[in-house]
Amino acid sequence: MTDFWCERLWQPTGVRDHVLVAVNEDGTIGRMSITDSPPADAHRLSGLVFPGFANVHSHAFHRALRGRTHTAGGTFWTWRQGMYALARKLDPDGYLELARAVYAELAVAGFTCVGEFHYLHHAPGGARYNDPNAMAEALRAAAAEAGIRLTLLDTCYLAGGIETPVSAEQQRFSDGSVLAWAERVSALRGDETMVVGAAIHSVRAVPRTDLAAVAASDVRRPLHVHLSEQPAENEACQAAYGCSPTELLAGAGVLSARTTAVHATHLSTRDIQLLGSARVNACLCPTTEADLADGIGPARELADAGCPIVLGSDQHAVVDPFLEARALEHGERLRTGRRGRFAPVELTIALTSAGHNALGWSASYADLVAVRTDSVRTAGCAPDQVLLAATGADVHTVVSRGQVIARDGRHEKLGDVGELLDAAIGRLWE
Repeated sequence: MTDFWCERLWQPTGVRDHVLVAVNEDGTIGRMSITDSPPADAHRLSGLVFPGFANVHSHAFHRALRGRTHTAGGTFWTWRQGMYALARKLDPDGYLELARAVYAELAVAGFTCVGEFHYLHHAPGGARYNDPNAMAEALRAAAAEAGIRLTLLDTCYLAGGIETPVSAEQQRFSDGSVLAWAERVSALRGDETMVVGAAIHSVRAVPRTDLAAVAASDVRRPLHVHLSEQPAENEACQAAYGCSPTELLAGAGVLSARTTAVHATHLSTRDIQLLGSARVNACLCPTTEADLADGIGPARELADAGCPIVLGSDQHAVVDPFLEARALEHGERLRTGRRGRFAPVELTIALTSAGHNALGWSASYADLVAVRTDSVRTAGCAPDQVLLAATGADVHTVVSRGQVIARDGRHEKLGDVGELLDAAIGRLWE
């Protein structure tokens, strides 16, 4: 394994100069030391080096909607119709091609780990592939080729809405029952590049009587859930069950430190208290929440209540960890009229260690993201505030498990990511 000499290394306690990071044979970080001159056999990383970023919430196939949904206007619910139309076009081969390109895009932006909220399980109409997990295996292969780690959040999706059967468009998402979902998922095996997790799509898509069974399917797994993304979800839950979605999940035993609530946008004070007391991770996806007109969630209140804040790019309307972190802070400023709601160190932790923990990766892998500090965006910045000025275009080298996977916006193995995306998405819409 190659060791890496960092001109400047970000750490939670502050930026340190001239740090040599030794890499163990298993790709984890070994000893770190200060040395003014890089050893001859070490790879030099100039600028400011961050730990690898974690994208906690991804729908890889949504990337094919970028730049194709804005002429009609509408809401989240009208956008969803375009998503259903796209889903009908994908099979395992096409999904592998698209996800490989998407994960390569994540890699060149500095993401070394992704949580894939996976519900595209079966063929259109609900027919099973010969391998019932063929779509999941396409995601595993895509992440491995892109050189990033994957947490496959295999999603239980049983209803089209509260007390509503799945629609024709949703049939390929559903296994029909919790038992059938759990049986299919039990055939998946994690490895050194993939953790198998679970997800409840939402309280709309999993009936109250089934929530506890999903949560109990394997208590070792990360468990994620879309929560209160839209006011309509809250209204439907209140009408059917007499409580909020958060209260419903709490009553079913879903909320714990292994749980990640995605979006968590429209919450009451009571909801925030329940999530915080259970130490639930709160995954905000600010660029998607803005793109879909979802709203701005109470991030600071969630953090203060005890929820670790983590970040995802969801539909990948934007793939840029720096813009995602800034959008979180800017949303807070817009809704409160105050600056500095999250310190740069808090935003960086949300992108790095907190995100990896939410995805079930606890090892200290040698994941490094080197960022230029002399670009037109970053020149003159204080080192501890580069996160608030840089963009993904400033990332010049990405290291995953001790291996360089991207340089200067180009993937080391897969080449020009724009060409990959153009080919994969073009075939879907031709």
